[in-house]
Amino acid sequence: MNSKKDAFYVGTSGWTYNHWKDTFYPGNIPKTRWFDYYAKTFTAVEINATFYRRFTDTTYQKWRERAPDDFLYVLKVPRQITHRKYLLDSETPIMEFWESVVLLENHFGMVLMQLPPKIPYDPDRLKIALLSFPDPTKVAVEFRHAQWYSDEIKGLLTELGAVFCVVDAPNIRLMDWVTSGSAYIRLHGRKKWYAHDYSNQELEEILNLVEKMKENGARKTFVFFNNDFDGHAPKNAFTFQNMLYDK
Repeated sequence: MNSKKDAFYVGTSGWTYNHWKDTFYPGNIPKTRWFDYYAKTFTAVEINATFYRRFTDTTYQKWRERAPDDFLYVLKVPRQITHRKYLLDSETPIMEFWESVVLLENHFGMVLMQLPPKIPYDPDRLKIALLSFPDPTKVAVEFRHAQWYSDEIKGLLTELGAVFCVVDAPNIRLMDWVTSGSAYIRLHGRKKWYAHDYSNQELEEILNLVEKMKENGARKTFVFFNNDFDGHAPKNAFTFQNMLYDK
């Protein structure tokens, strides 16, 4: 893998979707081998399951052992922290989560902290939570309300080296903020949540954004497709990955 590819990590939000059989996964490959097929196609995966439940250390060790040399995982921060505690008094669960994800060792890309729309706008609360992570530069933050798109928040993320998660969704426009040495783009679907099939023209727009963010200081860029319906995500990710590497 050359140095240019090393700077970009493309994948999907999860890999175990049954409806991807015969669209992305060949029908003759058993589900137990789907990850191996996925990891030969893409360079990273976003694991949403950690948002819903806790996994044993053994599971993290198995993920580490199965990953190819240059493959990276991104783990979603548990909803207990973001959607139940609203980041308050979250130091202990954050450390418990961190102690698990670092078991991935060199396959640990970063964690994704998605904030719910109803969380109060509170930069100090966000700062305390980010500083509870041993390495805030390994934390990407996804905001689901426009109130967080402020110069104050951009400055806070930049101060801590935390990563701003760029979102593409029906009610959220693409932004070009670079607040860290890493950039993060999460594609939920331009016209319909989780079900939009990106056109080549739309993928070109995202490609141009990636190039701009690189020019603005992003040395490593993650791009994840979360439009899993009808197998759009792996198809779009594969097309985008080829466009990126042909650039």
